[in-house]
Amino acid sequence: MTPILAPLWNVAYFLIIAAVIAGVLRLPVVKGWFGEAQGAVAKHLLLNKDIYTTLHNITIPTSNGTTQIDHVVVSKYGIFVIETKNMKGWIFGDKKGPQWTQNLFGRKFRFQNPLHQNYRHIRALAEFLKLDDTNFHSVVMFWGDAQFKTPMPENVLTAGYTSYIKSKQKVLFSDDDVRSIVSVIQSGALPKTWATRTAHVESLKARHSTTTTCPKCSSELVLRTAKSGANAGKQFYGCSKFPACRYVRNV
Repeated sequence: MTPILAPLWNVAYFLIIAAVIAGVLRLPVVKGWFGEAQGAVAKHLLLNKDIYTTLHNITIPTSNGTTQIDHVVVSKYGIFVIETKNMKGWIFGDKKGPQWTQNLFGRKFRFQNPLHQNYRHIRALAEFLKLDDTNFHSVVMFWGDAQFKTPMPENVLTAGYTSYIKSKQKVLFSDDDVRSIVSVIQSGALPKTWATRTAHVESLKARHSTTTTCPKCSSELVLRTAKSGANAGKQFYGCSKFPACRYVRNV
């Protein structure tokens, strides 16, 4: 290569590598990993390790597959189950709606209500630990400059979620209880391997394609007919635990 062309080739090579890296960073799985990593760092910096024990990327077996939890914080004040979302733009949603909406530069994307998603995580972890739901706190944390455009519950946050965790001061467990819970989760969680991840993805596909079991709370699905509204006369699958669980699915 001539001396004149060498600098141009170096610039072109750099631009190609930069483009590849930028493309990889935009992949949902990588963006999600960065969001979860940021959350992990924040908790390690702001939570007292003598009081709070943090566990990350936990996959546990359930009665109908597996569930994967971004972060679990165990303390004498309860077990905090944290769902992280790495998203930008405007976020629209409500506590009961099955789906929320992201508006990014005028383009709309729908995603599962993270509160419903975290409800399943809590139910699965409660069953796994043989504890009552009242011992758990649900937290949803949005990373990536998201802005809420509808009122959100106090446990859905874009900042300050460690302050939210610290605000819970009712003692629910002894120090021995905390150590036991952490030990059970660590020993019972599935290994952090690609095989576990692949099995979890297959579990999700099976759970969301079933017409017999609610993917949200694992209760029985019931075939119902809408009696009013725009969908009057149409059939749908609804959770048998309604109104405690409001999962519905079109036939």
